[in-house]
Amino acid sequence: MEKRQKFIVALCLIALATLPCRAQQENQPGGQPQASGSSDAEFLQAADEVLAEMSRLLSLPVREPLKKSVRSREGIRQFLIRQMREDKDDAKRNADQRALEALGLIPKGYPLDQKLLALLTEQIAGLYDPKEREFFIADWTQPAEQRVIMAHELTHALQDQNFHVEKWEDEVKTNDDAQLARESVLEGSATIAMYDYLLRKTGKTTRDITDFDPSLLIGDPNDSPEFAQAPAVIQDEMSFPYLSGATFVQRTLKHWNDWPDLHRLFENPPVSTQQILHPDLYFRGVMPVQVDLTPITKAVPHGWKKLDENVMGEFAISEILKQFLGKEQARQIAPSWTGDRYAIYQRESGTQTLLLMRLKLADESAATRFFGAYRNLLEKKDEKRTATSRRQNFFSFNTPDGGVFLRCYGDECLIAEGTTPEVFEAMTRAIHWPAAPPAVPESDKPGITVKLRIVLPVNPAAFRNHASPQTPQNSFEALVP
Repeated sequence: MEKRQKFIVALCLIALATLPCRAQQENQPGGQPQASGSSDAEFLQAADEVLAEMSRLLSLPVREPLKKSVRSREGIRQFLIRQMREDKDDAKRNADQRALEALGLIPKGYPLDQKLLALLTEQIAGLYDPKEREFFIADWTQPAEQRVIMAHELTHALQDQNFHVEKWEDEVKTNDDAQLARESVLEGSATIAMYDYLLRKTGKTTRDITDFDPSLLIGDPNDSPEFAQAPAVIQDEMSFPYLSGATFVQRTLKHWNDWPDLHRLFENPPVSTQQILHPDLYFRGVMPVQVDLTPITKAVPHGWKKLDENVMGEFAISEILKQFLGKEQARQIAPSWTGDRYAIYQRESGTQTLLLMRLKLADESAATRFFGAYRNLLEKKDEKRTATSRRQNFFSFNTPDGGVFLRCYGDECLIAEGTTPEVFEAMTRAIHWPAAPPAVPESDKPGITVKLRIVLPVNPAAFRNHASPQTPQNSFEALVP
């Protein structure tokens, strides 16, 4: 959900062919980096050599000269500050923060901008800036690492010269899920290109690797304190374009044969993180369902300001489920997503938020399974709930921040957090759902039920048989800007 800054990075969380990204810091008193030992002349010569090699490997011509430089960690930090000031949409960033807080993915009041700046300053090993057409590398990287980082970043430079990646990404700037999918094409292809560069003298490529596991690219998170301390959603969204993106690109290269064919992704890109996670859906042209939230938002009372309306996507739904229910249940439930639309509001006279989400699932049984999982999620998320009400495929309770409602009907589910029963009922009427079943009273005390009626989920294997074949899912990011 976080808006991506307009630059492309090689992160130290990628193990860069098992080279120790942070070795220089660990060997220095007080964690201060040491100089790489390579002169500017050696750096420029190496960059030119790697650029020529990547041009040949990727079948992408060098169309214009490329600016190249070495930056200190403080220089990288100052660059990030300038970029965040220039590119940041304050309204969008505020909306993303409020949505992440409402979903329980980050603590309320979490200093997101400050933490992202510290995290990126720690993690960036190299960077390509499409605005300035400039590539630079961190001065604390060892000479042996530099060519590997160059292979990754100069892939971005060549793609930009041939496909204008900033404009390409902006084509879907109103859809967070589609943006993350395109970012996964960029970072996944640069990561695979980096490994093809390392394999170039062996006569092999990543297409020859069976059971490719991109999680092997991840270094030890404990070597990166800022990354290790970041909320799970930020860790995962930072990693997603590299890990799941690399899996997608490797599968696509196998499917389409070679790099010249892979460049078709810029003409016909994946449109969702679901297609990244399940490449067969991309190959078969299975598209997400377009979900209309307009009738529901029209039922929002006066006094609320809409901060954003957007798409979660399978990756974000999986992150929400994983946060409260664990990886296994997220893995079983999230692939049943076929489309969604959400909106985040803030009360004009205060700070209270209203979160609305309408989801389309694979079928009615998938919606029933989602209901059971998300009901459990809400119970874990709001343990101090009162006035709990359970009905068939309907669940609600009160919190100090307003009512929470979950209802599924047919193959759809509707979630509202921060409103009233009357408003939620008006929303369901607006999308022509029938009246909800009669309420079943419960004790106000959390966890104690006077009378309980639950629609049990069906056997998860039934859905797995229904789902398309897929490669193993690796979690990711947040937020690579």
